[in-house]
Amino acid sequence: MHDPFENVTFAHGPAAKNRFMLSPLTNQQSHADGVLSDEEYRWLVMRAEGGFGIVSTCAAHVQAAGQGFAGQLGCFSDSHVAGLARLATGVKAHGALAWVQLHHAGMRAPRDLTGLAPVAPFKDDETGARELSTREVEEMVGDFIAAALRCERAGFNGVELHGAHGYLLGEFLDPERNVREDQYGGSLENRTRVFFEILSGIRSGCGPDFQVAVRLSPERFGMSTPDVLELYRGLVESGHVDVIDLSLWDVFKEPIDPLFAGQGLLKLFTDVERGSTRLGAAGKLYGALDVRRALDAGLDLVVLGRAAITNHDFPARMRRDDDFRMRELPVSVEQLRAEGLSDPFIDYMRSWRGFVGE
Repeated sequence: MHDPFENVTFAHGPAAKNRFMLSPLTNQQSHADGVLSDEEYRWLVMRAEGGFGIVSTCAAHVQAAGQGFAGQLGCFSDSHVAGLARLATGVKAHGALAWVQLHHAGMRAPRDLTGLAPVAPFKDDETGARELSTREVEEMVGDFIAAALRCERAGFNGVELHGAHGYLLGEFLDPERNVREDQYGGSLENRTRVFFEILSGIRSGCGPDFQVAVRLSPERFGMSTPDVLELYRGLVESGHVDVIDLSLWDVFKEPIDPLFAGQGLLKLFTDVERGSTRLGAAGKLYGALDVRRALDAGLDLVVLGRAAITNHDFPARMRRDDDFRMRELPVSVEQLRAEGLSDPFIDYMRSWRGFVGE
């Protein structure tokens, strides 16, 4: 078994001090223009203080039109660099690696936030999304790369591409709907092209120690599990990616796809030779037993969401207690405030059934 508290090395840049990664979590705490707030700074720096080896921001949008939720952190403008630099300094001061998750909400970008019709690789009547032109796709690729350069300039160790949860990058992967006739649709090679163009641009523009991760959903959101597996293999073979972060909802679940009936979803990925690319996953990792079981199953990193919200110092507590578990739900408003959540974040958490106690 991997020791949860040993260093993790990567193909690029410095090692993480342990195997705990803060999941990129929506928190709605930044200013309306995407500039970092004191509240979001406190929330993230507390997780670094609490012992997480990697601290990732929430999804941070790379275009103003790509905003997915109110109070979202931005990285689409040089006006964001000063706040990002403050955040990178604060996180790294506690020995954690600091990453920004790069994001475009695609068809899930609400018109009432952006003032614009949402965009996607294809027209979507339900959301009113229009299809991006080839030139707009190329511009989007450039904006992801520019955002990564901005984050490097601000002092972050790396970035993660948000290719999961039905947002723009993930929408390109949809085999049923992305039947574009240009180089970005149809075949799997074309549907994955945006990932490799962005990664190539980041590797060309950023320094050799800059780290890059990719978050993927292997099912739901229009995803084909075999396609995502093939993309995973390609990302590993590219040599561009330090970490692949799987959003599984439950690390120990079976696949939805009947093609893989009776197998573990995670095992489909851990069975693939990945060289120096590290594998992390999120999904129902609520206690020390879950963490050890996930590492035993072949993960290099455990990616904590709910447990990191309820306990900012989950890694430190697990180091002291082999049987530690996150706080029982619901958690009181007072306790959530003590854990670094401001009122907008607490209000957002009320949408998670049974999470907030009144």
